[in-house]
Amino acid sequence: MRTHIPPLDPTSLRQQIPALQLTVAGQTAVYLDGPGGTQVPQSVIQAIVGYLAHGGSNQGGLFFTSRYTDEVTAVARQAMMHFYNARQPEEIIFGPNMTTLTFAISRAVAHTWQPGDEIIVTGLDHDANISPWLLAAEERGVNVRWLDFDPADCTLRLDTLPSLLSEKTRLVAVTHASNAVGSITDVKHVVQLAHEAGALVYVDAVHYAPHGLIDVQALDCDFLVASVYKFFGGHVGVLYGKYEWLDQLKAYKVRPAPSKPAGKWETGTPGFESLAGVAAAVEYIAAIGGPEGTLRERLVRAMRHIKAYETGLSAYFLKEAAQLPGLHVYGITDIESVEQRTPTFAVSLAGHTPEDVAARLGERGIFVWHGDYYALAVMERLGLQNKGGLVRIGFVHYNTYDEADRLLAALAELAAEEA
Repeated sequence: MRTHIPPLDPTSLRQQIPALQLTVAGQTAVYLDGPGGTQVPQSVIQAIVGYLAHGGSNQGGLFFTSRYTDEVTAVARQAMMHFYNARQPEEIIFGPNMTTLTFAISRAVAHTWQPGDEIIVTGLDHDANISPWLLAAEERGVNVRWLDFDPADCTLRLDTLPSLLSEKTRLVAVTHASNAVGSITDVKHVVQLAHEAGALVYVDAVHYAPHGLIDVQALDCDFLVASVYKFFGGHVGVLYGKYEWLDQLKAYKVRPAPSKPAGKWETGTPGFESLAGVAAAVEYIAAIGGPEGTLRERLVRAMRHIKAYETGLSAYFLKEAAQLPGLHVYGITDIESVEQRTPTFAVSLAGHTPEDVAARLGERGIFVWHGDYYALAVMERLGLQNKGGLVRIGFVHYNTYDEADRLLAALAELAAEEA
């Protein structure tokens, strides 16, 4: 009989994360900058430091420390295979970050294009899933079509996607969730439509990864990429690619790099200490799902708990934010639709610039981002790029309702200044 898994308790989880004990101006810091990078548990820190203290070496050597590095890398690859639900570890590729990996894949995929072909990018994406494709299209004489989003709720206009697709479409690049406004995309539907047209699909899951379960087999996407530092690990990017594409596509690499996917796509010497932290980060998440079952089963349960907790926190924030005069929340604000977004909120406050709001909150020990956060197309579509962008508030599962109250109280103080 399966042991009952209690609801997610951020209090106990916070005790595992040393950075959350930081104080600013005599108060415990409130980390609402998660979309730009999350804080890490002690287990991840120990794994990274442990690799360095153990003594590592480059891969492929016939001696102890090199074999140790080979094992660390293999364990990380297995962990990410389960995190993405890939079919085999060979479908997992590591790189410095999502952006670098995307540039590498875009350059390779573009070699299969011909002048007059078409690709589709979206106005909701981080620029790391736009510019690499725009540059590749320019070099290959390929036409770019844009999938727009509705400014009213900042959700993609998927109803218009069929009219953009044609027999000339070679690729659709789409975000799993907006890093700016939190809207979640129905990626499976995008993949179905794109594949019917014969196009590949490249998914940016960087922002989605800490908030929802990723299943590349269920999505049937061709590529998906995220960054571990966005889900409680170190700075390393992780690409999933269907083995057939990783095997067939031509990679830009040095000679005589191996021809198999890992050696083919992982150019240069990686940060092995960060790879040591990958498995620890995945295990930290899995532990939220309890001790029983396979790693994947535990991850499924963990993400269910995380989703439930963050949905409640999002609903609470939206309800309270609606009472603050002058505060405008962009994106989905309907409580009934809150599950269609992550707990990331782009806001403006009347009488204050985004920079001013971020600075004033920072003085109170509340950390938020301001500007465009590389969601350039989003800010341009909203007419805000030349107005300083927006303030981004990003909750993750280690944030508490008390922290939300501190934020809301601080925003109310700022709003009162303009009353």
